[in-house]
Amino acid sequence: MKIRFALHTIMVLGMLSCETKQSSNTSTPIKPNIILINIDDLGWGEPSFMGSTFYETPVIDDLSMQSVIFTNAYAAAANCAPSRASLMTGKWTQRHGILTVGSSERGKSEDRKLIPTANKTEIDEKFLLIPELLKKGGYHTIHAGKWHLSNDPLQNGFAINIGGSHAGHPSSYHAPFKNIDLKAEKGERLTGLIMDELIQVLETNKEPFFVNYAPYAVHTPIQPVDSLLAKYHTKEKIPGKSNPSYATMIEDVDANIGKLISHLKQTNQFKNTVIIFTSDNGGLFFVSNQHPLRAGKGSYYEGGIRVPFFIVWKDKIDNGIRNNTPISNIDIYPTLLEIANIDAPRDLILDGNSLYPVLTKKKKIEERPLFWHFPVYLQAVAKENENRDSKFRTRPGSVIRYGKWKLHHYFEDDAIELYNLEDDLGEKNNLVDSLPEKTKELFNLLEQWRADTNAPVPNKLNPEYLQSPK
Repeated sequence: MKIRFALHTIMVLGMLSCETKQSSNTSTPIKPNIILINIDDLGWGEPSFMGSTFYETPVIDDLSMQSVIFTNAYAAAANCAPSRASLMTGKWTQRHGILTVGSSERGKSEDRKLIPTANKTEIDEKFLLIPELLKKGGYHTIHAGKWHLSNDPLQNGFAINIGGSHAGHPSSYHAPFKNIDLKAEKGERLTGLIMDELIQVLETNKEPFFVNYAPYAVHTPIQPVDSLLAKYHTKEKIPGKSNPSYATMIEDVDANIGKLISHLKQTNQFKNTVIIFTSDNGGLFFVSNQHPLRAGKGSYYEGGIRVPFFIVWKDKIDNGIRNNTPISNIDIYPTLLEIANIDAPRDLILDGNSLYPVLTKKKKIEERPLFWHFPVYLQAVAKENENRDSKFRTRPGSVIRYGKWKLHHYFEDDAIELYNLEDDLGEKNNLVDSLPEKTKELFNLLEQWRADTNAPVPNKLNPEYLQSPK
């Protein structure tokens, strides 16, 4: 049942509130609330705390000053569904099988040399998701916004669902939304509506909660907040990175996060709430380029997978710390379990590492390779891009980052690219020929990882492929 003050929901929340009040009289320690903020398609450098001078995010910036900021944070995939599936399962994409959005045969068949691996479009029930474990551990689980992994997040461990379904983006950000099942007044904006309903739920909920706040913004369609447009039209422009309509959507998300933070402070819950802020993948290149990173959403160059990321936990972790060790959103799962003091089942395979010791004990993150696997095709959405060719954001391949080194391996032509990200953040200078030993080292690690995780590597030729004339 959708929320909008359904009688049953209010009764349940009231009962839970009473139970929590009773438990507050015991010596049982109160578990921290957890809010995961996962913005859709927000680029690594687009919040102003990450360097943007055009887009304005004052609330997010203020939170970042109270946080540990991870400057080398990544999504486990370069587009929405696989990234979210990896976050919710704590697993590399080949383990859960959600490799892209929709079909794996995206783009013209005549341009695809290989038959790609088949894609799954819904998370399998066999996987134990974060909200399921947190729910068993005493958390009230609330989803607000984009889900994209099944038709109904209530079947995946959430007790409350505000606007989540299989939809990847709204038909419109103004009511009627068409494909988003929320009641609204005509013209009401989706981002504000979801936040208002989330706060209404939190007002009646007193127990430890887990909120997966995943606004549909700033995903396309790019529909501006008209009242904010004027100031962005008059601001000094930065070529390719100063889209006024897009800027109003970013500011709108920021303002709604501000409403959430105000509620937490007014109810004295902010101090006992862990907030993780990130994005599901890089920004869409033709909307706002990702420079100094190369390419954007859908690509496995840095612009497609590097994301903003910080964690706030008042009085429990240091403020304003910047950690440059590479991490991934698959690290969120084990981190939340440790924060909530919940033991995972012994047979649960998690591919990430908990960041809890880094946050609370100031331990260094052990250096480890990070991997990406994309045995499918994803067509380009604009002629202007910085991908390997103009027809696809990504062709089938795998990527490894280890320390400052990053290696790409593409299956169609067995091409390898090696970059030193410390010296070449834009991945412009391929070092394969000049550093054969380093290339071999990383390639061997990548091949071993694919073998260990049973990663499918497509090798069957597509009979409809038309070889381009030389």
